[in-house]
Amino acid sequence: MRDPRLFQIAFLASFLALGLLGLEFRLEPLQAFLCISSALLTQAFFLRALRLTEPGFLSAAVTGLGLSLLVRTDTYWVHPLAAFVGIAGKFTLRVRGKHLFNPANLGVVFALLVTGHAWVSPAQWGHELSSAGWVVLLGAVIALRARTADVSLAFLASFLGLCALRILWLGQRWAVLGHRLDDASLILFTFFMISDPRTLPDSRRGRVVVAALTALAAFAWQFGLYRQNGLFLALFLLTPTTALWDRLWPGAPHRWVPGDSDEKHAPVAAGLSARPA
Repeated sequence: MRDPRLFQIAFLASFLALGLLGLEFRLEPLQAFLCISSALLTQAFFLRALRLTEPGFLSAAVTGLGLSLLVRTDTYWVHPLAAFVGIAGKFTLRVRGKHLFNPANLGVVFALLVTGHAWVSPAQWGHELSSAGWVVLLGAVIALRARTADVSLAFLASFLGLCALRILWLGQRWAVLGHRLDDASLILFTFFMISDPRTLPDSRRGRVVVAALTALAAFAWQFGLYRQNGLFLALFLLTPTTALWDRLWPGAPHRWVPGDSDEKHAPVAAGLSARPA
């Protein structure tokens, strides 16, 4: 079986190219280049420093592409710095052999909360629901290839279900729900961030619980506190609970491809263990 990350890279790269060439993203090609290059170089640095034998550049490329699509800034230094923080985090912030945070999520939250020069633009792809439908379709296919469709579907069903209840409560038109699906950042978050198996519980029950709690927290942040970026902050706060769910409901560790092993690594520095890709 081919590594699902190859499909992720192809999809994200295609949308990035489409955005730069046809959708007028508020993103300069140099910003995207610096972001992706920083992710790959940071990966290479830690692999060499820790003498790891598994390359893991596919995951770094996914992180760089994801940050390029999500983060907007008026500088040239925010993207590469966010990519560095995200990739460095998966080597240095680990619990029981897993990333404590999704690298792209960590990069987005760092850019938003620390730099003072970043934002996430949810409407940058336009408002054609048909385009969003294609994103959902392709994202679902990729998630299925990565065997993480359960968490993507659980999150999307929970979040849209809460939005539907809000529509009923306020007496709004159902077209509002369609506009939620046209949120580019929601789609990317659902199929390329929260579905990251390296930061999820091993059991399906644990993954569904994390997905539902993330949806609830994001909904409360956005519609209860009327604040932006609830998706990314909710996941940032909830992924550290993965170790708790793994202890409560143990499961088989995720493998990107059958036979893939997380134990193929050379001795590493104290406190840093297991292949992080």
